[in-house]
Amino acid sequence: MSSPVVFIDGDQGTTGLQIHERLRGRTDLELVTLPAAERKDSSRRAEAINACDIAILCLPDSAAREAVAAIVNPAVRVIDASSAHRTQPDWTYGFPEMTPGQPERIATAHRVTNPGCYPTGAIGLLRPLLHAGLIPANHPVSIYAVSGYSGGGRAAVEEHEGPDAANAPPYQVYGLELAHKHTPEIQQHAGLARRPIFVPSYGAYRQGIVLTVPLDVRLLAPNVDGTTLHACLARHYAGAAHVHVLPLHESAVLKQLDPQVLNGTDDMRLSVFSNVEHGHVLLSAVFDNLGKGAAGAAVQNLNLMLAR
Repeated sequence: MSSPVVFIDGDQGTTGLQIHERLRGRTDLELVTLPAAERKDSSRRAEAINACDIAILCLPDSAAREAVAAIVNPAVRVIDASSAHRTQPDWTYGFPEMTPGQPERIATAHRVTNPGCYPTGAIGLLRPLLHAGLIPANHPVSIYAVSGYSGGGRAAVEEHEGPDAANAPPYQVYGLELAHKHTPEIQQHAGLARRPIFVPSYGAYRQGIVLTVPLDVRLLAPNVDGTTLHACLARHYAGAAHVHVLPLHESAVLKQLDPQVLNGTDDMRLSVFSNVEHGHVLLSAVFDNLGKGAAGAAVQNLNLMLAR
């Protein structure tokens, strides 16, 4: 029996390079990419995508939509790492830990949309708590995140690693129009009735994310506090291979969060911090934006799909 053919379309971007690196030594699949001279040849790309078993799209949104439109072979399955299809009802959301049945849905799906890096942390924190009724669906949620500059793609990497790197900003908050493209994705898959306020930023380091969600317990369901929220998250992710909830006694002694601590892994660490006196709680997620936030998630989804 021949090995399944996996075609990476767009293997020269930050996510595509990472996925290619993770897959190129595997013997259980045949990995296909296009040579540089053929990457913009629409007929050659259409030929490659229709000849594969699973296509992984690491393309801008418009190019991802064009690639999907070019598929005429009904057997071809797709993992789209762009944001083109993340809120589409006929695509399966590729966050295996999101709900108990999600791994099976991904394993049997023909169209899987890889989560965004920031939404991975936000949804990972919020979805279980909203589903349990601990945070009201209409709660005014604010989300703050800082990512390594690789989250900005090749242009940001060039800005920080190219010849003018000395002039790169040490820190920058962006999305000041409060209309970041990840916000609808977060709202939909977290189960929020209201659009959250999302404030993203980049730091002058290559990769890694710290994402935080501050909460005032007086606005939550009755008798909900940091301990209640932590217990819910711990139950939800018990046994998960790549999402871990830091025990309360460990988070209680932390003085800072290092966005780079899980770099090079496909893991995400969730924590709950509380100030009982003031009635404040801080939820946090730390993970590699190129790992669990991108390439690691794509490979996790691929492995589920190959297992079928």
